[in-house]
Amino acid sequence: MIRDHVVSSCLRSVGHDAEADVLEIEFVSGAVYRYTAVPRRVHRELLGASSLGGYFNREIRGRYAYRRSA
Repeated sequence: MIRDHVVSSCLRSVGHDAEADVLEIEFVSGAVYRYTAVPRRVHRELLGASSLGGYFNREIRGRYAYRRSA
């Protein structure tokens, strides 16, 4: 999956597979997590948020199943 670099104090890059509804996030630590059943709308809202980390904590963390990928 191709991830786009983002400007954030906690996220480094974000990508989304619209066909599989998978959101992939690379954190500044280098850890990569894949979140499943994430609609495209959430990906768009994340990228448009004034605080990506804040949006992640409010709208993604604890709401979607995930696994560490790298």
